[in-house]
Amino acid sequence: MVVDAPPSPPTSPPRGRKRWLRWVIAIVVIVVLLVAGVVVGVVVKLSKVKQEDVSGDLGATRPPKVAGTALNVLVVGSDQRDGKNAKYGHRVSGERTDTIMLAHVSSKRDNAMVISFPRDSLVQLPACRAKGNLPGQQPHLGMINESFNSGGIACTWKTIETLTHIHIDHFVKVDFTGFKSMVDAVGGVEICLPERVDDKKALLHLPAGRQTVNGEQALGYVRARYSLGDGSDIGRIQRQQMFIASMMKKVMSGETLTDPGKLFGFLDAGLSSVTTDADLTLSVMKDLAGSLQGLNAGQIRFITTPWHYSLTQPGRVEWVQPQAGRLFQIVAGDRSLQGVKGGQTKMPRSKVQIELRNGTYRSGLGTQVAAGLEQRGYHITKIGDTPRKPYPKTTVLYSPNGETRVPTLTKDLLSGAPKLVAGAQTSRLVLVIGDDWKGLKPLRTDDSEALKGFDATHDTCAS
Repeated sequence: MVVDAPPSPPTSPPRGRKRWLRWVIAIVVIVVLLVAGVVVGVVVKLSKVKQEDVSGDLGATRPPKVAGTALNVLVVGSDQRDGKNAKYGHRVSGERTDTIMLAHVSSKRDNAMVISFPRDSLVQLPACRAKGNLPGQQPHLGMINESFNSGGIACTWKTIETLTHIHIDHFVKVDFTGFKSMVDAVGGVEICLPERVDDKKALLHLPAGRQTVNGEQALGYVRARYSLGDGSDIGRIQRQQMFIASMMKKVMSGETLTDPGKLFGFLDAGLSSVTTDADLTLSVMKDLAGSLQGLNAGQIRFITTPWHYSLTQPGRVEWVQPQAGRLFQIVAGDRSLQGVKGGQTKMPRSKVQIELRNGTYRSGLGTQVAAGLEQRGYHITKIGDTPRKPYPKTTVLYSPNGETRVPTLTKDLLSGAPKLVAGAQTSRLVLVIGDDWKGLKPLRTDDSEALKGFDATHDTCAS
């Protein structure tokens, strides 16, 4: 939408190396588990998966298995950098994880959820015993990804069960060597860009619009920070979720499943650096894959644990209650999300993309507003300043194609008048922050839209 000069790039500081790639690999492994049994002979490749027995390290007190045939798989991404992984950064001793997720497959095998736990989540960590070279963990308030450093995958497993009261059945640990190969193995993945990108740091040069990227381009796309979105980790996670949704559609399509060469190449790239628990046997994988052959992309949802930035420890996030607790209860009880009431409007926040422009002299206000909107599920495409200041009134600029999205945003704002830009065609909204900015309306405790996330049919061009 051409209204003012393009906004300047965001200035938020970088946080964490290589998180982007570990996140992507971990989600794609779940796709592998979902489709791994559809072609005769795939189990031969699955036999290469490494296994680790953690059954004696989970403690005597665990959440009960409420839904006997539902399946909960813990997924973590490892940054171990020896061997093939050495080329992705300087060698450091040991392993750590910036990626923690839980994949839930329903008892009826008619839906699946992939829940992401932000790595900077400030939570109450349980005790874990020392094991090998790992020191163990004393109960304390800390970041959720500390457990992996302290007690390995078993401690992370125990931490997630303690926090969510969800019984976990298996784990999958992956590293990040196979990402480009997986993308190339399926013939590329479709993305959509709101405008042209030329990012020298990410080695990414792509035109605007819908396009299919190869492995090298996809790598730049998921790692780019300042040239795409709002420059925050949450914004980048949202983009990665949409990328994985697109990859899932490609992997689960007839184009891939009926092409043994493509499927075997994808599996070989994804499974070459996977470790699972000893109980996730070839027989279990094959039975699971066989029971999921009818599952389609629209039945797989991506959800981030409801969160907000911590007021006591800047840079950390805390889970929003009661929404987070309700999400965990739904998963633990194997209940459907269909009965969850959404937000305030018919257009979900997850389908609303927003460009922010700070029209005030309040430094950092755009980043602050972006954080608040992201916490509610909006996608922020860019943050910048207006070419002239100050703007007296907060305004929501929209085109005829974006009109249906306006009520969703304005109902979350304490101030902000909509204004039609007749000549524009994009469905994105432009929120110009004026001197009358009063913030967002308080989120209702019964507003559970964040629990719904979005499914793997999500189309970024349509948003």
